[in-house]
Amino acid sequence: MTISDDWRSGDGMASIHQDGLSAGDFARLAVIIEQYAGIRMQPSKRTMVEGRLRRRVRLLGLADLNAYCRHVLDEGGLNEELVDLIDAVTTNKTDFFREIEHFRYLVGTAIPALSRLPHHPGRDRPMKVWSAACSTGAEPYTVAMLLLDQARGGTPIRHEIIGTDICTEALAAAKAGVYPFDMARMVPAPFASRYLMRSRDDDTPTIRLVPPVRQAVRFGRLNVMDPSYPVPTDMDVIFFRNILIYFDKTTQYKVLTKLCGHLRPGGYLFVGHSETINNMDLPLKQAGSAIFVRS
Repeated sequence: MTISDDWRSGDGMASIHQDGLSAGDFARLAVIIEQYAGIRMQPSKRTMVEGRLRRRVRLLGLADLNAYCRHVLDEGGLNEELVDLIDAVTTNKTDFFREIEHFRYLVGTAIPALSRLPHHPGRDRPMKVWSAACSTGAEPYTVAMLLLDQARGGTPIRHEIIGTDICTEALAAAKAGVYPFDMARMVPAPFASRYLMRSRDDDTPTIRLVPPVRQAVRFGRLNVMDPSYPVPTDMDVIFFRNILIYFDKTTQYKVLTKLCGHLRPGGYLFVGHSETINNMDLPLKQAGSAIFVRS
C-alpha cells in the first residue's frame, strides 16, 4: 500500500511532551497508521503510542522518541520501520472462547445450516473458516477445538482454518501455540483436558495446544486495507470481530465489501458484539447478535 505525503506536514517540534511525542509528530504518525492499517489514532491515544514506541527506541539504539520521529518521518526510515511501527501500535487482546455465544451459534446453528447447502461443506469438501484478524490465534484455535470435537461426537467435519493478522509479533505467538495460563480460564473443562497441555512451571504457568489443534490452523500476514486478499473466495465462515471499531465508516464499508467477496452465499460473517453494520449496503442479512449470512 502506498502512503501519501499527508504525513509530511506538521511541526514536529510543537507542543513537546517531556520524553514524549510532540502533537505534530503524533499527528504525522497517526496519518501513516490510518493510511496503512485503517486504524484511527485519536489524540487521546498519544500516551499509549508513546509507551509502545519506547521499545522501538531502545531496539534501534536511538536517544529518545524525538530521535525516533526524525528517523522515521524526516530521515527516510519509514519503509524499513513501517511493519514494526504497526506491530507496536496494534492491540492484540484475545482469549479462547471470547464472546462464547458466537461459538455456541457456530456449532448449534451455523454448521447444521451449512451442512444442508449443496456440496455439503465438511463432507463433500472442507468447511473453510477464516479468522481475518486473528491476533495471537485464540479465535481460530477455538474453532479448531470445536470442529475436532464434532468428530468425537460422531460427526467428523473436514475443515480448513486460516488465521490472518497484520501484526507479525502476534502471528509468531499464534504459530507457537503457547499462552499464559490465564488465557485458559474460559475454556470449558472437557476441552481443556483434551486440547491443552499445562507447563510444569508453577511460577509462570503456560498452556500449549496439542498438536492436532495447532496443525488444524494455517497462519499468514494480511493487511485488510490491501486492495485484494490472497484468500479463497468460497469461505463458509469469516470471523472479523472487534476490529471495525478502529475504522471510520468509509473504511468499514470498504473492508466489509471485500470480505463479502470472499464469503460464499449462505456463509456466515461474525463481527464483534459492540459493532453494527445494519445500515450498510452489503449482501448480508442478520441471523443473530453480530452474526450475518451472505445472501
